[in-house]
Amino acid sequence: MADLYVSKPKDETRNPLRAYILHPAKVRFGIQEKDEEIILLLRKHWLTNVPWLLVFSVLIFAPLVLRIFPLIDFLPVRYQLMSVIAWYLLLIAFIFEKFLTWFFNVYIVTDERIIDVDFYNLIYKQVTEAKIDKIQDTTSRVGGVIRSLFNFGDVLVQTAGAEPNLEFEAVPYPDQVVKILDELRAQEEKEVLEGRVR
Repeated sequence: MADLYVSKPKDETRNPLRAYILHPAKVRFGIQEKDEEIILLLRKHWLTNVPWLLVFSVLIFAPLVLRIFPLIDFLPVRYQLMSVIAWYLLLIAFIFEKFLTWFFNVYIVTDERIIDVDFYNLIYKQVTEAKIDKIQDTTSRVGGVIRSLFNFGDVLVQTAGAEPNLEFEAVPYPDQVVKILDELRAQEEKEVLEGRVR
């Protein structure tokens, strides 16, 4: 498999916060088999975080508005201070939850299968997977000026039979992801023809 994935520029960084990581180092997942190699780890593009970051940057200044419009002046000073502290604690919880949702919603492409991990909150996640040999068609979809400018979009994976269709939403380099999936599918077909199926 040394000739696979040569069209993608080398991913030199080991930054775990990247949205597109080719051959991630020191990454494992719960249902990974012993000899299964992770080819690609994807998250939504960092630009998808801008809306909640803007909300956070506005809400961080909300206690300053209380100085202009004294809405809680009827409370004793200690209760006013506790209200502001409670506000910032809720704001930290909001930002932490949004970050965790972005960080743990991942799409994993291995040499054997593709996995979609939908992380909804700390107590609920959904994992969907499909074998590479069950992929029938892959399509990339980039729409809009922002997505075209920053090169991110959706990758639609159509599978055969009872396998679920998967959609990688707002991932960086969707054309490269499709190319890697097509190369893996071709490699899997070649292994079947040569009788080297695992």
